[in-house]
Amino acid sequence: MISSEHSQFLVGNYAPPAIEIVRGKGSKLWDSNGKEYLDFTTGIAVTNLGHGHPHWTEAISRQASQLVHCSNLFSIPEQVRLGKRLVEKIGSGKVLFCNSGAEANEALLKLARYAGNKQNPKKNKVVVAENGFHGRTLGALSATQSPKYRNGFEPLLQPFTFAPLNDVEAFSQSIDENTIAVLIESIQGEGGIYEADDHFLQEISALCSERNILLLLDEVQAGIGRTGEFLGFQKSGITPNAVAMAKGLGGGFPIGAIWIDETYCNTFGPGSHGTTFGGSPLACSAAHAVLDVLEKENLIQAAKEKGSYLKNQLAKRLATSTSLFSEVRGRGLMLALACHEDPAPILQALRDAGLLLVGAGGHAIRFLPPLTVSIEEIDQALAILDQVISSHLASSD
Repeated sequence: MISSEHSQFLVGNYAPPAIEIVRGKGSKLWDSNGKEYLDFTTGIAVTNLGHGHPHWTEAISRQASQLVHCSNLFSIPEQVRLGKRLVEKIGSGKVLFCNSGAEANEALLKLARYAGNKQNPKKNKVVVAENGFHGRTLGALSATQSPKYRNGFEPLLQPFTFAPLNDVEAFSQSIDENTIAVLIESIQGEGGIYEADDHFLQEISALCSERNILLLLDEVQAGIGRTGEFLGFQKSGITPNAVAMAKGLGGGFPIGAIWIDETYCNTFGPGSHGTTFGGSPLACSAAHAVLDVLEKENLIQAAKEKGSYLKNQLAKRLATSTSLFSEVRGRGLMLALACHEDPAPILQALRDAGLLLVGAGGHAIRFLPPLTVSIEEIDQALAILDQVISSHLASSD
């Protein structure tokens, strides 16, 4: 039962909620009526360890009793150690912490703008992939082409140019003497789970290097083990100039970060960028706990193996339900079942049957289970999907 006070006291920038969630454990959530759900949304790729993982819970409880916040005016040991761990996983460079994916992408854009201004004030153009999504702040929104997000907020920042994902020639033609950076998601999440091909990433990396512009990777949704690599772009073998991370990094506690390579990691000097809460002791402890569990439970390899199993099973459903579905996209535990029409009725039926999934652009149903999900839970979710498919097809006859 949704309280009548929800709409009375909360701004209506989200669609009216259908259920009220009060508790979570592992891969499951419970609503205020006591109904149990399999959670294959993970807060939109956030709770990669599931809900209430004991190591994560113990870590943030312990840190909360010691120190929650003290400001970046001081050195924070947990922040320094987390920066070191991320550098070891990504490559030589440095890390800047913030609070969210939008803030991380804002920092990427500020890095590019700041670096460009040091070369030439006119060198400020960013080329971005069409169909991408980088956040709802004005800077990140400027790097997002879809009118769905932009309408009503113009004029946005300039200059941004958009080119089709995986079209090297279009990107090449979009880059001119005023271009300072290219910004890409390794897998477009909100756009519908469209992958950047390895060859495309390799060619764009070479192009950026050749023309002396920054290659920026948005790994906010695809990162932190979800794709079967620590960061999605790592499958291609490239090393960008800077990377945005958030969502799964904190396991449910807000934290964002950007990694910057050795070429640009000293671009920001004192006073050039900052944050009140970014990289707090509590946030960093949450991220440490996430990395601990990823390593100790081998969850990145698990995401690859379980993702392959789930993708194969979804492909079987596709083969027998071509009137409903058109393709399966993605890799690891970041998958989409593309529908011919708006999947909202199917998503509602799945929710009613006890499986929580989230939609995405291009009429897609996203599958984002926790990396700790079991094969048994995947099979349970597939059984619910089969039930809903059968009912939907029967009602369409």
